[in-house]
Amino acid sequence: MFSKANKDKTNADNSRQTAKAGMLSIISADLRISGDLICQGDIQIDGQVEGDIRSGSVVIGEGAVVTGSIQSEHVRVCGKLIGQIKADNVVLEKTAHVTGDVLHHSLAIAQGAFLEGACKRLDTKSKVPGTAEPDTAKQPATAAGHQPAKQAAKQTEQQRAAS
Repeated sequence: MFSKANKDKTNADNSRQTAKAGMLSIISADLRISGDLICQGDIQIDGQVEGDIRSGSVVIGEGAVVTGSIQSEHVRVCGKLIGQIKADNVVLEKTAHVTGDVLHHSLAIAQGAFLEGACKRLDTKSKVPGTAEPDTAKQPATAAGHQPAKQAAKQTEQQRAAS
């Protein structure tokens, strides 16, 4: 009933479940996938994916091509993406080629990156994966017209008080 063999088996099962949830899934350069990818862990894409992706973290490698939307906590794009990104943190590297909207809390675009689409900052209260988008107005990200964080927060408070 409480033998060492049972404890070892239980510990092994628990470690497998933990490892599965935290492991990196890799789509290699010679692999083409048609269909949605849903994962709690991290995904590294070096091949081609035609479908939507939901994951904890997504990296699109330099030679990768993704056609579909991405919903994740962290997204780093080095390759080509045709579709929407909805993530807490988005990084577009200099080799990135993105055609689609970027919905984000934090966005970094390297010099040389290609982006054709709208950039919209999400409400800071909502977390990206699995949450509905709030009805509050979103401010587009602009390179030159950023408001300081305190001023933006003050404006948000004033808008709520006026409602």
